[in-house]
Amino acid sequence: MIKVHQLKKEYPMGDSCVKALNGVSFSIARNEFVAIMGPSGSGKSTLMNIIGCLDKPTSGSYSLNEQAVAELDDDALSAVRNKEIGFVFQSFHLLPRLSALQNVLLPLRFSASPVQDTDYAHELLKRVGLDTRHDHRPNQLSGGQRQRVAIARSLVNRPAILLADEPTGALDSKTSVEIMALFTELHKAGQTIILVTHEEEVAAYAQRIIRMRDGDIVEIEERGENAA
Repeated sequence: MIKVHQLKKEYPMGDSCVKALNGVSFSIARNEFVAIMGPSGSGKSTLMNIIGCLDKPTSGSYSLNEQAVAELDDDALSAVRNKEIGFVFQSFHLLPRLSALQNVLLPLRFSASPVQDTDYAHELLKRVGLDTRHDHRPNQLSGGQRQRVAIARSLVNRPAILLADEPTGALDSKTSVEIMALFTELHKAGQTIILVTHEEEVAAYAQRIIRMRDGDIVEIEERGENAA
């Protein structure tokens, strides 16, 4: 599904440059649950942005579903971001004036089948444990509930990959466990998940951990089926 080979990313800084990625290579198969882990400055967020087609590498190759991403034009990249990848961030990015249901439906605002979309959004809210909260606005929900809405929204386009960047970073420890249990359930239902984190206890939920430091992969740990 995902193959990266000798991926490098450099940022110009005056007469020099900052090396964010130093030629990393790995692959991720369909239906895997993989954590990319490392401290601040390790390159994990840069790598996430490239996998999510939000940034381009300086050199190296990235293939998604056998397609070289470098060969895609802007419209094709936009389609990949909208259809192939669901994004979950540390900040929930919910619109405050919209209900939970309306926030989930936002990615489908130009859809030709609104009735079916609304039914599916209700189904997703039920799946994340918020079937009785569909008409609540974000300020009426807890942090964990808001993240659940964000996860439901990320799934509404039926993406092949769920890409989560520090999804528990703004949550307390109890709520973090609940959110990670939800990711585990989604994975068991067949969802491919790539999780970016600096927390060992969060990464432990994944089947495989790609550990990064200073722009390099220092270890790939195989953990088996949802070891946490």
